[in-house]
Amino acid sequence: MILSPSLLSADCGDFAGALRDLEAAGVQWVHWDVMDGRFVPNITFGQHVIRGLRKRSSLFFDVHLMIEEPERYLVDFREAGADMLVVHVEATRHLQRVLAEIRRLGMKAGAALNPATPLDVLDYVLDDLDMVLIMSVNPGFGGQSFLPCTPGKVRTLRKKLAGRNCHVEVDGGVCPENTAELVHAGADVLVSGSSFFGHLPLAERLAEFEAAGRA
Repeated sequence: MILSPSLLSADCGDFAGALRDLEAAGVQWVHWDVMDGRFVPNITFGQHVIRGLRKRSSLFFDVHLMIEEPERYLVDFREAGADMLVVHVEATRHLQRVLAEIRRLGMKAGAALNPATPLDVLDYVLDDLDMVLIMSVNPGFGGQSFLPCTPGKVRTLRKKLAGRNCHVEVDGGVCPENTAELVHAGADVLVSGSSFFGHLPLAERLAEFEAAGRA
């Protein structure tokens, strides 16, 4: 199980310090929630912030684009230093084209699904995916409650992905208390924001998540 802490819940005045703290704690991935105020009712940060911090961190940059028409910015985020670029299936008309272009640009490609979006939208792009992100809250704000339908959706997705080398990520309300259920259902990447950054020291909190994932 990989934990990908969301910087949305870190100190926005010191992202560089947050990245240093994550590396010191033993974290390998970091999750960037990019929001445009159109696809979701919130605005966070964009490619310029990521570019400025890329040179300060060796973490795997897991970049989640909650933006309309993400195809307009693929090159920008590649140049900013994204390792994985995840786009919402609800935000683009040509999902396969976008996923293929992400890979062509040298990044891992992921597709994100809102809670009410059915899994069958992925049926014809499975070969273009390195990761599927299941939203376990409605996107836009941190600190929301975990939707209990999520483990069943993850379980169904993992069956759909049988035989493929594809990560299943869950984002929203993830905490040690629901980690075991999600991992047993088939998730192997978990995003946690306030439930991670709100519990110091971070190394001990990471250990709690990892122990829950092995339960």
